[in-house]
Amino acid sequence: MTSPVRLAVYFAPRPGAFADRAARWLGRDAVTGRSMPQPDLPGLPVPAARLTAAPRRYGFHGTLRAPFRLAGGLAPGDAREAVESLAARLPPVRCEGLRLEMLDGFLALTPGGDAAALSALARAVVEGTDELRAPLGPDEIARRRPEALSPRQRMLLDRWGYPFVMEEFRFHLTLTGRLGPEEAGPVAEALRAYFAPVLPRPFVVEDLCLFGEDEAGDFHLIDRYALTG
Repeated sequence: MTSPVRLAVYFAPRPGAFADRAARWLGRDAVTGRSMPQPDLPGLPVPAARLTAAPRRYGFHGTLRAPFRLAGGLAPGDAREAVESLAARLPPVRCEGLRLEMLDGFLALTPGGDAAALSALARAVVEGTDELRAPLGPDEIARRRPEALSPRQRMLLDRWGYPFVMEEFRFHLTLTGRLGPEEAGPVAEALRAYFAPVLPRPFVVEDLCLFGEDEAGDFHLIDRYALTG
């Protein structure tokens, strides 16, 4: 990938059965950039390719710092150094496990139990990477639909470049785009069965992963930094 259009800091699982199964479900591996055949799960009302069109380009991930453009005068190497330095200061985070949940019309895996440490990690990442990002342009603000945000979310958008940070943050691993009412139940049932054998318990965030967006709009893993603080 040439110089990325945008960068982001995500959680992405380390190589293994969980990462493999999630990549197959989305039909794309963000580590290799390869497309792959998607499973034909029993009970799906529509093909997996249609259900996953929205999250596929991002790769399987949990957002810690949403995509941003680099500030003027900075290069991707500056982002690498900043994220590596953050990872060296922050400890891994452990949660009970993951569960399937409907969030605002789409299905995602969310952490079970106390997620306070995970929220604290996300806050530290947002604060620790803020100097890397360019200010939002009018088009970027408009894409966040500010008219639909609460006053607090709009303030967070203006301050941090994204409305769902700090106390508005909720960690999730997106599995589908928005589902119709008749789709949600069958898709959830199929995904519970599909992911049940590989869901990690406990669920541990062990790394900060720097992702980059290419010219086609697909995100790729640039580097992975172990949390060693």
